[in-house]
Amino acid sequence: MTDIAANIARIREQIETACLRVRRDPQRVRLVAVSKVKPAKDVEAAFMAGQKLFGESYVQEFRDKEQQVREPVSWHFIGGLQSNKVKYLRGKVDMIHSVDRLSLAKEINHQWEKVERCANILIQVNIGDEESKSGCQIDELELLVRAIAELPNLKICGLMCLPPDLDDAEQVRPYFRELRQLAEKIAALKIPGVSMDELSMGMSGDFEVAVEEGATLVRIGTAIFGARVRANG
Repeated sequence: MTDIAANIARIREQIETACLRVRRDPQRVRLVAVSKVKPAKDVEAAFMAGQKLFGESYVQEFRDKEQQVREPVSWHFIGGLQSNKVKYLRGKVDMIHSVDRLSLAKEINHQWEKVERCANILIQVNIGDEESKSGCQIDELELLVRAIAELPNLKICGLMCLPPDLDDAEQVRPYFRELRQLAEKIAALKIPGVSMDELSMGMSGDFEVAVEEGATLVRIGTAIFGARVRANG
């Protein structure tokens, strides 16, 4: 078994254990292997180990890798997204996690309309109210959801967050809990075309806590592929 395969097996076991601690169905949690700045061969190795879902953060890197990877993987775009680059993702990603403004949502709607498809999106919330991070403000979430729900080629599937970078995973727990509570609040509004089935939260250092607090998509890179050697856009 390769290191990547062993890492995936270990993480899946940790996810299952975390689910059992809080009596959740492990089948409700999907692992997103964050393959940004990692070569196509690593994606292929993970695929051979049973991993089907991969997350990319940079549009140009995604364009290159999407052509190199031959296996039928499912791509999610998880990074910050400029409206003028949406066209390069059109019809090629199964979900966009990082929608944080109406103008971006309108461009995604416009591009997916061209291929007569509906884009699955998550609304990114700036859960820690940090100036350094993207995401809509908590008090603006409902209005944004209602506005985006009017766009015919989008489906809001849930919420995503990047909590503050803290050393102790337990310190991050309140932010994950708050995102879940926000999703429950939005779900209770019963807005047509809006579901809150997905919560994208938790990374290599805190995914078990995120699972305990309701994550359905955990975005894990380093714990699968090892440390990144570069970080550029």
